[in-house]
Amino acid sequence: MRTRQAGFTLLEILLVVAIIGIITALATPMFLSYYQGAQLRVAAEQVVAFLNQGRQMAITQNGPMCVHIASTAMHYHLGTCAGAIWVGPGTNSAGDIALPVGITVATAPDVIFNYLGGSTAGTTYAITHTPSSKSVKVVVALSGRVCITPTAITTCS
Repeated sequence: MRTRQAGFTLLEILLVVAIIGIITALATPMFLSYYQGAQLRVAAEQVVAFLNQGRQMAITQNGPMCVHIASTAMHYHLGTCAGAIWVGPGTNSAGDIALPVGITVATAPDVIFNYLGGSTAGTTYAITHTPSSKSVKVVVALSGRVCITPTAITTCS
């Protein structure tokens, strides 16, 4: 008499692989959208942290600090925007801190924080995830407060 061996048939294995393939195909666009949004959020938070660090440096040094943000890099100027570039932890030899790859910042007027942490002018930076064209804004209020807003809002609440 022949004994039956335990295991899966080829049809059962193909069915499981097909179901996994369908689930993967349906989930991939949602994952990519989430991933691009996360990259944009992280870049915006990095710009906010950079601006807040410049504000804190102005307060601790008891003098003005100019924050310059270009399309792909950021740096600080001591005193006025024509002053010496600050080189310190996290910067390269030229004093620049690079933005993440695939992220651009629309140039805006430089922010100068005073010794009290206030800004000389309100500024709005548009941060864009280049591959997906998604964007958010980072707003610097006259009070020195920095926040991330959706693209339709240009003030910090």
